Amino acid sequence: MINVSLPVIYSNASCGGDGRGALVSLKGSPFVFSQKRNIFTVVGCNTLVTANSTESAVFGCQSKCAGTNFTISKYSACSGEDGCCQSSLPLNLQGLGVDFEEESGDEGCKYAFLGSDSGVYDLKLSDTVPGVLEWGIANDTTYALDLIEQGYYLSNESFTCTRFKSLSSEGEGIIYRYRSYSVDSGEILSAQCRCRTGYHGNAYLIGGCKDIDECNSWCTGTCVNTGASFRCVGGGKTKFILIGVGAGLGALLLCLVLWGLYKYINRRKEIKLKEKNFKRNGGLLLESELSSKGHVEKNKLFNSKDLEKATNNFNEDRILGRGGQGTVYKGMLTDGKIVAIKKSKAIDEGKVEQFINEVFILSQINHRNIVKLLGCCLETKVPLLVYEFIPNGTLYQYLHDPKEEYHVSWDTRLRIATEIAGALFYLHSAASIPIYHRDIKSTNILLDEKYRAKVADFGTSKSVSLDQTHVTTLVQGTFGYLDPEYFQSSQFTDKSDVYSFGVVLVELLTGQKPISSLREQEGRSLATYFIISMEENRVFDIVDAQVLKEGNKEEIASVANLAKRCLNLNGRNRPTMKEVAMELEGMRKLPNPLGIQQNQEDQEAAESYAAACKSSKSNIDAEVTTFSDVQPFLPSETW
Repeated sequence: MINVSLPVIYSNASCGGDGRGALVSLKGSPFVFSQKRNIFTVVGCNTLVTANSTESAVFGCQSKCAGTNFTISKYSACSGEDGCCQSSLPLNLQGLGVDFEEESGDEGCKYAFLGSDSGVYDLKLSDTVPGVLEWGIANDTTYALDLIEQGYYLSNESFTCTRFKSLSSEGEGIIYRYRSYSVDSGEILSAQCRCRTGYHGNAYLIGGCKDIDECNSWCTGTCVNTGASFRCVGGGKTKFILIGVGAGLGALLLCLVLWGLYKYINRRKEIKLKEKNFKRNGGLLLESELSSKGHVEKNKLFNSKDLEKATNNFNEDRILGRGGQGTVYKGMLTDGKIVAIKKSKAIDEGKVEQFINEVFILSQINHRNIVKLLGCCLETKVPLLVYEFIPNGTLYQYLHDPKEEYHVSWDTRLRIATEIAGALFYLHSAASIPIYHRDIKSTNILLDEKYRAKVADFGTSKSVSLDQTHVTTLVQGTFGYLDPEYFQSSQFTDKSDVYSFGVVLVELLTGQKPISSLREQEGRSLATYFIISMEENRVFDIVDAQVLKEGNKEEIASVANLAKRCLNLNGRNRPTMKEVAMELEGMRKLPNPLGIQQNQEDQEAAESYAAACKSSKSNIDAEVTTFSDVQPFLPSETW
């Protein structure tokens, strides 16, 4: 459809016309006035207007006026009674002429026009009005006649038009338009055309509809253009492959989502478990202790992940030693620092406060001959204690499993004894709160890179007030080093550590193990064997050959006498660690120390000592004091 401007026909010259007029003729063109979109309108009083089409069709209308004062500008709508009337158009109208028949005495201005039915409600004088044309292939065009002569419908695979139909009527072929009338009725016949699906272009031109190449679109196989459509050949396998790839990617994405969800749930569980372990192991209490004392340090509480990484997830290759209180691993922190990490045995929940108190106290110890506690980790099921790493193993190794490249000289032994005594004196007297080690033995004496002694393994150590002795219901310690008085009374004092030190001192003198099945029954305990030898005046028979070779007898005798006093069965008669430390320090400075002094009291003590040790040996609980505890605690091998 086309919107055009159509002229207005006036009744006489005074109105702008001569009383007769004709619209634009569309004859010979493919255009017709739209029957549906146009209407014929007459304006003026008492007027009959007829329109004659070029196809001999006649149509028109008659207007009436109720009064005599009609003016054109007065009306804005056409009712048929007040100087206005309308009429519809015949089909396929291509032109018309208009005749005005006025009643006598009425020579007013009248006019008629053919225009759009949407624009006639505002009536006013105008030279033109809007109209609508339709267009198609007229029956008298060469193109239409050629198709008729060939008996074709006006269509093919690329386009289609309103259908032409060939009829036989007295031998005359007549073209009919869809829903139109015959030529005999005076109608002009035409057809409207369009390109079929799959084509584009101008359907009114021969060959004007061009094929759309759908193969430019995506196809899973070989594309074959079929004119109005297309088909894919051999694309089934590719289709299945793509479906499989898509399904695989979808499954992979689903697995990734599920894996992420699984990791998230496990991480939440792990965090909650760490929080639970931290509280159970006394972490909140330790934080409170550190904060209240003003000694909060970042390295006091270690992260479990860092310690697992440092020990390669606590690999057995990293084990330095096993003891009664746990297993020690060698590890490297993220800053490159080498540490010893002790994985403690489970602690009694009822003793958590006591354990945290010990950790806090030990973290405050700062002595060159005591292994420094760097911190702990309480996020794991059992607590992890982190100590400074001592590279050269234990005193036990150098005394009982000597290496060819290094032997422990007498001067070194005396220095080590002095350093151990000084460390114990510090714990007993110089520390802010007295601390009893409770497990002094050669496997708990470590040697650093300069072979200086370092007291280690405070797993059973206890802190007490200055006027208190520690009473326990369970005897703990290592057989061969255990104070007989403590074993019988379950009362641990500072003199119990003195006794254990005395055994270590005898080890340094003799180079023999604290327990040995090679000695006779009454002498399997080194302490008993030493006391008997002292009483029989044959102490030099059991002294290490290396010691006899390098030391003088007076100095050796002084050390032996000190060891005997430390091993006195009566704790009150033993010296304090302060006295022991001062005496050993004096021996290192004096070239001629005092010799052995024996008396009847010592002899009686020796006899009762042998009986007590024999009784202790037969009754001691294997779960508390085992032979395995005297094995090396920290071997000297490194990674």
